[in-house]
Amino acid sequence: MSNTLREIKKMAKMTDRMKELFENVPAVVLATATADGVPNAVPVGAKKIIDDETILISNQFLNKTLANLKANPNVAVSFWEGYEGYQLKGTVTIETTGDRFEETAKWIEDLGNKVGFPLKSKGAVILSIEEIYGIAPGPGAGKLLA
Repeated sequence: MSNTLREIKKMAKMTDRMKELFENVPAVVLATATADGVPNAVPVGAKKIIDDETILISNQFLNKTLANLKANPNVAVSFWEGYEGYQLKGTVTIETTGDRFEETAKWIEDLGNKVGFPLKSKGAVILSIEEIYGIAPGPGAGKLLA
């Protein structure tokens, strides 16, 4: 998608409840696909909310996923607890320089020190949320929420 088209695309906003759940779950599932549609899904724990329309995922261990992101920036991120859950869909950019990357690198290094396992961020994956779906079981499963 060209930058002009992306700018025209309406962004979806997470509610306070969606943000609370996102922050409280230990990991989310990041789903990607190759340019020709071969899917891949991985658990990701190094995540944070930038604002109502944007999340950040730090890349420590993404290999196949990173190749997919570079070839096809369309992703889905799913998270849930019990019978409540959401799926965020949108496009990503990858930052490996600049202030946001430097802040992410520091955050991940501190996290690694805290858990006693050396961690190093290789990039900040920035998801611009374009659609939000409910994934709770029942008649509303898969419903477009924003």
